[in-house]
Amino acid sequence: MDFMLKIIIRSVLAVVIGIIIGSERARHGRAAGARTHILVSLGAALTAMISIYANDFLGYSGDIFRLSAQVISGVGFLGAGVIILKSNNVITGLTTAAGVWTTSVIGIAAGCGFYFGAIVISVLYMITISLLGKLERRRNRNQEIYIEIDDMYKANEIISKIKENDIVFTYHFIPPKSNYQGNLGINLTFKKDYDIYSLKKYDNVVFIEEE
Repeated sequence: MDFMLKIIIRSVLAVVIGIIIGSERARHGRAAGARTHILVSLGAALTAMISIYANDFLGYSGDIFRLSAQVISGVGFLGAGVIILKSNNVITGLTTAAGVWTTSVIGIAAGCGFYFGAIVISVLYMITISLLGKLERRRNRNQEIYIEIDDMYKANEIISKIKENDIVFTYHFIPPKSNYQGNLGINLTFKKDYDIYSLKKYDNVVFIEEE
């Protein structure tokens, strides 16, 4: 009876952890939400409990955490499914993938009865995601782009025209990526919602790239 109670407590803790972590990801529209994290956490917890059960009740000897180690490796395939490479060569989903992996490890901790460690790591996970997430979103309110012009002597004129719209914060000149003689590269920091490709309306702008 005591063992059955432990199973219930560990399973419930695994579900609660999955809900907390998964709900945070779901609020941000990520592919892996509460259900995915709950299943990962529960599966990992059960794996740990199977290992302990086999050792304590069935008399199997050996490394009881070998099965759990396979979960940690295998869940990487699930995490890879939420990583997306966008058309502008920006990778998204890494945080969610890392969260899925962390959830599996926390689930193993819950399944082993290491409650304190599971709870502490869950709290630290939420603090990391919440606080650092806000800082990153604040930093990402601006966008950085690279433009190239075909007449370096028109650089100041083009910058003046762009600044008339009050949408550029910083800029600096760099050697052109094309290496064409007479061209000039410019790195610009814009407001996030500005349509950067509207810069093509300016004369001498021959190339635009989002950094």
